[in-house]
Amino acid sequence: MDKGLFSGRRIAIATKHAKEQVIAPHLMRELGLICLVPDDLDTDQLGTFSGEVERVDIPLETARKKCHMAMEMASTDLAIASEGSFGPHPSIPFIPGHEEFLILIDTKNQWEFIVRKVETQTNYCHIDLRSIDQLDAFLEQAKFPTHGLIVKKNASDASECVKGLHDEFVLRKTALDFLQLFKQCNIETDMRAMHNPTRMAVINDLTVELIQQIKSSCPQCDSPGFRVTAFERGLPCAWCDMPTHGVMAEIYSCQTCLYLEKRPPIRPLLKEDPKYCFYCNP
Repeated sequence: MDKGLFSGRRIAIATKHAKEQVIAPHLMRELGLICLVPDDLDTDQLGTFSGEVERVDIPLETARKKCHMAMEMASTDLAIASEGSFGPHPSIPFIPGHEEFLILIDTKNQWEFIVRKVETQTNYCHIDLRSIDQLDAFLEQAKFPTHGLIVKKNASDASECVKGLHDEFVLRKTALDFLQLFKQCNIETDMRAMHNPTRMAVINDLTVELIQQIKSSCPQCDSPGFRVTAFERGLPCAWCDMPTHGVMAEIYSCQTCLYLEKRPPIRPLLKEDPKYCFYCNP
């Protein structure tokens, strides 16, 4: 990849939640970009975790919209944004999950670079509080006070809402005030990045992964972002030799010239574990 494609260019980091703290150092060091955060960029209008504004788009499209908002405000042709979602893990029952997308858009070259991570390491949780005595066990689970908390009237009503609480005295007073007014309250983890070091660490890791993707050049046209976009499945079972869902090859593609290349997985297997076989373990 020609480093001149990015070196010295201005990139808008689309955030109001301090994500530039973990994104900007990597972009400056590895790609030579000049990073800026547009003043008064209100990404909350696209949705909030606490529920005041409903997110109407899927996470990736929301991140894409953040980029275009930031580029317009900063008059740049480069922007980067992340969007996270929290809830039940998509494949592990009864475990909370964190899905995060990070996207970098280059309108000058008509490129998009996208990475995604699904994590089980999250403090995401909430409690419907009816007595202050319920609070202590929840605080440990929520990783308080290093991770912020939100107090709301109830889980589905954010009309009364106090965010970014890290001080236990203030938290308890706020909860008692809500209990006195409403007889109950909802306390939930503040998933905004500047109040959630666990989420911030995921965004940091995604930034590193995104830069690795950008630095992977197409063998045919040398454009950046040559990446895995599909898989060839059918790895034979170690017991019955029937095809499974296991990966036999990874399909890399270029978004510029559309060149495709099949490569073996980084850690290739000759046979799949029978526990993943449709025939041996239906």
